[in-house]
Amino acid sequence: MIGGVLPDPRRHAYREDLAAETLRGLIKAERYVRGETRQVIAPALPLRREPRFDATLDTEALLGETVTLYEESEGWAWVQLSRDGYVGYMPSEGLTHALVAPTHRVSALRTYVYPQPDGKVPPLALLSLNALVAVTAEEGRFLALAGGGYVFARHALPIGEAATDYVAVAEAFRGTPYLWGGRTSVGLDCSGLVQLAAEAAGVAVPRDADMQAAELGHPVDWQGGAKLRRGDLVFWEGHVGIMTSPNELLHANAHHMAVEAEPFSEARARIKAAGYEVMCVRRLLRGAAEPTR
Repeated sequence: MIGGVLPDPRRHAYREDLAAETLRGLIKAERYVRGETRQVIAPALPLRREPRFDATLDTEALLGETVTLYEESEGWAWVQLSRDGYVGYMPSEGLTHALVAPTHRVSALRTYVYPQPDGKVPPLALLSLNALVAVTAEEGRFLALAGGGYVFARHALPIGEAATDYVAVAEAFRGTPYLWGGRTSVGLDCSGLVQLAAEAAGVAVPRDADMQAAELGHPVDWQGGAKLRRGDLVFWEGHVGIMTSPNELLHANAHHMAVEAEPFSEARARIKAAGYEVMCVRRLLRGAAEPTR
């Protein structure tokens, strides 16, 4: 560090031996590199805290996302995600130099990639919500993808088109297993649920709950009389949930080991019994739709 407080290493690429060129003058390192852009070619690629398969999973990058690669060694790439700036290690085999501009985003909870425009043939891969694909043609009910494969056309939207209610997107994940660091419909954590759902509605969201509590929307004085409403985000230390109504909370949590909705009063009491009280409530500036039912 060159004076002041160290920047958050989760969103700033630096180690003792290496740092991003943009941090020169802010961070002391043995060397600085500009980094090179890579693109994710796996359906989902883990970003781990250390270059080991048994290291903590911090988050996941989805097909089509780009990263800045600062170092590659023994099958691991030290990268920074373009989506939210998160820094960590991911398997190099899931990245490519050949960049393809995505045209569509997967809008279904999950969808298969088929080798032919036929839903009866064995699929090639399973993509999750918000994976990015490049469409080259439309063939009947399917979209042909650059590099091969087809996805069901109704499961994807052109880049720029977004869901109207991020809460409805989050509700579709109900029953999905809880997975620390997960960001797919196969498994996800509390802040991953918020990030995925908000992104589907066109709202960029940081990765972790503490970042979301500090940066999203505006505070709600719910203890001073303001009523909770659909779309409000409730934060505890290290945890976040989404209000689906003034009285119900939806969250990916380790108690149910799944995404579940429950009365807010019950969730609050249980979490308080574990030693944690609500820290704050935030209301998104976009995507926090009023109830429609």
